[in-house]
Amino acid sequence: MRVVSGIYKGRPLKAVPGITTRPTTDKVKEAIFNMIGPYFDGGIGLDLFAGSGGLGIEALSRGLEKVIFVDREVKAIQIIYENIKACRLEDKTEVYRNDAARAIKALVKRKMSFDYIFLDPPYKKQQLISLMEKMDSHNLVNVNAIVVCEHSVDVKLPSIVGRLEQIKQEQYGMIAITIYSRVNRE
Repeated sequence: MRVVSGIYKGRPLKAVPGITTRPTTDKVKEAIFNMIGPYFDGGIGLDLFAGSGGLGIEALSRGLEKVIFVDREVKAIQIIYENIKACRLEDKTEVYRNDAARAIKALVKRKMSFDYIFLDPPYKKQQLISLMEKMDSHNLVNVNAIVVCEHSVDVKLPSIVGRLEQIKQEQYGMIAITIYSRVNRE
């Protein structure tokens, strides 16, 4: 695993040991950023099931100004910190050990909102629709923001979730990427 492009291109990233975390491959990561970028002029990101932090770090390398990383696994949090330190991104990141639902509540209390949200939950326990509904209803998703969902190809997501509209869907082997954008329907 490595940073694919941008300022930190080529930097190696550590993976979370064990079989509970499934890192996004470099090929899929590159495809995701080609669909949503490939580069950014600022913005704030949320990597909600961060694992090794690869998606959020890639987004920072490509121009986001800040990313919040959330994962509930201790091993994952340790690896995220190591990868952030290796790329010298400490001043552009926040890392929290929490489950997704509690993290959303904490972000709502802080009145946070995001331009890019990466959702790559464990395939067996996906709650992508309910998570997107919660984030949308609590205004965590800015107008024109992008929400990237990584999931198994056998999961079919709806074309609209609240104010989020599906703008792209691609498959890479057993992995599917579905991308939403928040429309302004106030």
